[in-house]
Amino acid sequence: MASICFSKNYAQRRRNRSSFKPLFRTKATCLIWEHTQDEPNIPCPNPRVILPRSIVPNIVNEPVEVNVRSFGVRTPPCTAANPSYGILGILHVLPRSIAWLWRLVSPRGYANPSITDSKKGMSSEGVGSYWPFATGRRVDQANLLLQQILQTPKTRYTLTPNQHIGAWKTGFMPQWIAREYLARRGSAQFRPAQLDPARCPLLGYAFNSLLIEGFSIHREFLQVNVQEEVGDAGYDKGAKILTDFFKQELAVYLQEKDLDSLGKKIIECCLNDGSLEDYIRLIPSE
Repeated sequence: MASICFSKNYAQRRRNRSSFKPLFRTKATCLIWEHTQDEPNIPCPNPRVILPRSIVPNIVNEPVEVNVRSFGVRTPPCTAANPSYGILGILHVLPRSIAWLWRLVSPRGYANPSITDSKKGMSSEGVGSYWPFATGRRVDQANLLLQQILQTPKTRYTLTPNQHIGAWKTGFMPQWIAREYLARRGSAQFRPAQLDPARCPLLGYAFNSLLIEGFSIHREFLQVNVQEEVGDAGYDKGAKILTDFFKQELAVYLQEKDLDSLGKKIIECCLNDGSLEDYIRLIPSE
């Protein structure tokens, strides 16, 4: 397979040109730096490359409208006997305050090639999922993300799992179904009767019914505690795993004196096991 290869000063030579013609070399690897090996003689299976925006043709530099911002999470199997954070239904709707928390934590989940410690299970990429590539202070990015959410009240936030829904192995099918459903709805609002408060507040609202092209999605794929293999007890243990992980990752922000005052209240709401209504009061829906 051919891959893009940049010569030493290629980016600099292309900065001021309107056309972009990358060099190709069979079996080449595009490496701006040498990636850290996972283990001796085992290269990183999921490398990243950073390149200047100015060399990308037709790059968009102006603000664009975003109707729906969706978060995807790799989830492990979850059963009552082996509970985990795999308690997400096929599609959740998040209030803006909870969406901000998900942007701060940006969890890397089950079977993620970027996680080299298989025992760790869940880790965090940090603010907005771009923290590994950002410069400066984490709190500055957190404040910027909160202001972005406050200034765009019409943007909706959703959450979708992949790999597993409870005890069921699904691969990426939940994200494909959710994308199709949201694309067909356009800007139409969700009916209140469609949504129930999720049993875990960090999951916002869960659907109680979902109809796609005349096909009704079974409720056990919408609300995982309905699954016989999981039940309320298994779900609640999984919710605690997820909530404890969020508390662990969010506590560091409270050490920053210039954290936005509203952001501080949202994080404290999580640390104090706030309810869904508590989150909504912090940033009311419009």
